[in-house]
Amino acid sequence: MKKFRFPEDGDVAADIRERYGFEGDLLDLYADNEGVKVHKWHHYLPIYDRYFARYRGTPVKFLEIGVNNGGSLQMWRRYLGEDAVLCGIDINPDCAQYDGQSGMVRIGSQDDPAFLAGVVKEMGGVDVVLDDGSHRMPHIEKSLRVLFPLLTEGGTYMIEDLHTAYYPRFGGGFEAKTNFFNTVRHMVDDMHSWYHGKKKLALPELGQAFNGIHIHDSIVVIDKAAVQRPTHSRVQK
Repeated sequence: MKKFRFPEDGDVAADIRERYGFEGDLLDLYADNEGVKVHKWHHYLPIYDRYFARYRGTPVKFLEIGVNNGGSLQMWRRYLGEDAVLCGIDINPDCAQYDGQSGMVRIGSQDDPAFLAGVVKEMGGVDVVLDDGSHRMPHIEKSLRVLFPLLTEGGTYMIEDLHTAYYPRFGGGFEAKTNFFNTVRHMVDDMHSWYHGKKKLALPELGQAFNGIHIHDSIVVIDKAAVQRPTHSRVQK
């Protein structure tokens, strides 16, 4: 992975501006971060802004899976504002030290349904999920199956670092059935079940409660929405 690493003395902001044409508050918040460490791939910044900007200044309920050094929660607090309800979860008990700094931190596993449901209840619901957790294929899918049904209609579910779907040590692999992008392919089929007539959904927990799946380099974003049976017409006036 060293070939991907940005030099320690490099200009982070300039790199993001020049290569991705991105400007904005989130760029400054990341590049000028002080205090606890935050670690992100540079091309994630414009993707975050594309999907999360609409939540700024609102009482959004934002759940991040994976706390690490606490810097990501700090960045989201500064980006989303003081009205946001932020919660980070992590399996590492050391992350409890960050509880209350930028938001709630709860210790538990992302593949524990009871734990996840309890966190969402404590938050009073959830509008956004950002999965930056273990990056292991079974954990990613388990969290999705548990949390997506709890997500507010109109909410956003983002999974990042999905290059791990191609790494055997994370339970993936290029031709592995467990590669999470195979789950995404099944979701595409479920979305289009109107047309192929297969009654059994591959992911029944999600039903047809999503109307958009967006794939970026290492990121998948799923839009939660009530889906209506499609119809068409011919209009001539």
